[in-house]
Amino acid sequence: MELVIRDAQVVDGTGGASYRADVALDRGPDGCRIAAVRREGDGPRLSGRRTLDASGLALAPGFIDMHAHSDLALLRDPDHSAKAAQGVTLEVLGQDGLSYAPVDDRTLAEVRSQITGWNGDGSDIDFDWRTVGEYLDRLDRNFEGQGVAVNAAYLIPQGTVRMYAVGWEDRRATPTEIQRMKQLVAQGMEEGAVGMSSGLTYTPGMYANDAELAELCRVVAQYDGYYCPHHRSYGAGALQAYEEMVGLTRDAGCALHLAHATMNFGVNEGKAPELLALLDDALAGGADISLDSYPYTPGCTTLVAMLPSWASEGGPEAVLARLRDDETAEKIRYVLEEVGADGCHGVPIEWDTIEISGVADPGLAGCVGKTIARSAAERNEEPWVTARRLLIDDRLGSTILQHVGHEENVRAIMRHRVHTGGSDGILQGYKPHPRAYGTFPHYLGRYARELGILSLEETVAHLTSRPAARLRLPDRGLVREGYRADLVLFDPETVAAGSTFDAPRTLPTGIPHVLIDGRLVIEDGRRTDVLAGRSVRRTSSRPT
Repeated sequence: MELVIRDAQVVDGTGGASYRADVALDRGPDGCRIAAVRREGDGPRLSGRRTLDASGLALAPGFIDMHAHSDLALLRDPDHSAKAAQGVTLEVLGQDGLSYAPVDDRTLAEVRSQITGWNGDGSDIDFDWRTVGEYLDRLDRNFEGQGVAVNAAYLIPQGTVRMYAVGWEDRRATPTEIQRMKQLVAQGMEEGAVGMSSGLTYTPGMYANDAELAELCRVVAQYDGYYCPHHRSYGAGALQAYEEMVGLTRDAGCALHLAHATMNFGVNEGKAPELLALLDDALAGGADISLDSYPYTPGCTTLVAMLPSWASEGGPEAVLARLRDDETAEKIRYVLEEVGADGCHGVPIEWDTIEISGVADPGLAGCVGKTIARSAAERNEEPWVTARRLLIDDRLGSTILQHVGHEENVRAIMRHRVHTGGSDGILQGYKPHPRAYGTFPHYLGRYARELGILSLEETVAHLTSRPAARLRLPDRGLVREGYRADLVLFDPETVAAGSTFDAPRTLPTGIPHVLIDGRLVIEDGRRTDVLAGRSVRRTSSRPT
């Protein structure tokens, strides 16, 4: 055998009781796989060319981040310890309906501008792809053919598809435009995407009605993919927004995965049980539903995302023009503060919950770490005046932490039987959300060991086999013979997130070894120079 991991406490991903075993890895023509699992007392010890002493450590399948925003980070950063050091061996990209394929030249320029706050403006990236397949190929040949830090799967971003086929207009798509969008989705699925995402509080994807979304979901379903919506509200009307997605996918015959499933803002305090009852009823009726969440209460997005959707029609330059016009800016303020914009989930904005976490212009760094309310008070001006100026001066590039979550909702949702882990980690900004660097060890350390919300075995299943099943990956997510050798070794007694809101880029503790394709990407707690990550594509290329 190439490598034997000795005396590990195997937490195999099934949710069943852990056990002590040796695990052997060996390499074949399609990569490194688990060749044998020998439980203590079941026979002679396994032998290999190399051994790794795992005494005192848990051995689990590599963690799968079901909601990642590393679309450009994987291309620019060979280290990518933000995820590798957490034990993440696979990320799902293309989230929230906005990413960089499929595109033409116009769409690429527009989406780069729109999500600068998520991924930077991309000025350091050679955008030498236009299709989903070309993007996945780029991951595989990045860094002079070595690949990338961790594995990556991709969701077709519905907002980008609409931007490509329809543009930025708030109107119904024509039959010709719908057909074009269906063709783009089918092509992306053929080229290896695992499903489709939406960001239904982000323009222009939010301009799609249910009939349009259902047409696209039917295409996804033909390829056994899934629909992953950031739905229309996590605030006012959140339960109805969840119901909309359940009904839409049921009618389309498409599997549903609910992105960063939360119940936020004061109107939803303590209401997670209502969401879970809705999902249980749908599951009992035969629906194929899963969800992901991160173990923190604040959210993270861009400041411009708070605006009413009509203010974003036409794209970033049109938004800036409206903000510069005093009369239009006052209309935006009125909707934001007194009515509740759809961009802010139908809830009147509370400026003391909006903390600036990053800016595109370094000259504005003094705003970072302060709420809009605090910055406004320091300037002796109204919060909207501060927010408007920042949006204009930073050309919509500012990111925010939005402190609107509820701990009891977070705990209730993570217990659910279809729950998986997703960091929703935005890596840009001076002060990113700590979930980007801490989600997976935080589940293990805080919620499993310290609080006992889930057992260690249950927690690992949520982070491994459940997401692998959603992704239709038959050889990932378990410590089992024949499965791919993507593994993490951690100390159950000490594993913890290092990242905090004050020091969000601090790496976790208690995760000494991480293997991707049997190669150590983290060894003795330090990042190696190994680039073992590759694109992970749908296994079937034909529609059902």
